[in-house]
Amino acid sequence: MYKNSNAERFILAYNNIDYSLRAIYNLKRSMSFTDVIRRCVTLNSVVRKYEDDLITYGRLRNAIIHQGNNKFIIAEPHDDIVKKIEHLAGLITEPPKALDRIGNKEVITINKDFKLDKTMELISRTGYGNLPIYDGDVLIGICNARKLITLLGQKIAENINLQEYVSNTCVGDVLEEMGEDYYFMLADEDLTIDTAMNNFENNRKLLIILITVDGKENGKPLAIISSADIIDMKKILDVY
Repeated sequence: MYKNSNAERFILAYNNIDYSLRAIYNLKRSMSFTDVIRRCVTLNSVVRKYEDDLITYGRLRNAIIHQGNNKFIIAEPHDDIVKKIEHLAGLITEPPKALDRIGNKEVITINKDFKLDKTMELISRTGYGNLPIYDGDVLIGICNARKLITLLGQKIAENINLQEYVSNTCVGDVLEEMGEDYYFMLADEDLTIDTAMNNFENNRKLLIILITVDGKENGKPLAIISSADIIDMKKILDVY
């Protein structure tokens, strides 16, 4: 095989994809490449998006390897195909980190004793619709603006004096009323964009990913990614 030929570059990228997916998801060496791709469709957003391309590249790889040898290549991939598989190999083997590319890195937090009226003022003033709520140094939930508005609408329907309610109610006391805790999740600073997208795609009720240093409730908050960032994440993966 000629050095730096399209065939050589293609095979290198293919091998990197094959090895990485098997290592990341602990898949057996006995599985065919096509089966690996199909298995990873539910696990990896990049594989899910480019499933058909990757399976096609597997067939092309077989044509190059099984029907050729190191001195004679009967299938030399087109330049565009080589660039595409190298792009996919980069996304799969070294995916961009969410913390480096996306997310609101100025995380404003509030204490559980913060009153609802002050919380609403803070959301309005800053434009931040997701405020992590802490009990001391421990995260106990996230106040999401949409869920808070829904809660207040329910109180209006119940003929509760809204001004009195928001002035006297602490945000920590209404976490349960604002909904289940699976609308948000924690992740550590190594969260990749493809993993973030996969989490949103697999859980349609997920609204927020809070990135902390170690992905734990008492870790320092570093950034917030919301479902509204999905379009930007897709654009980043397209050009990365």
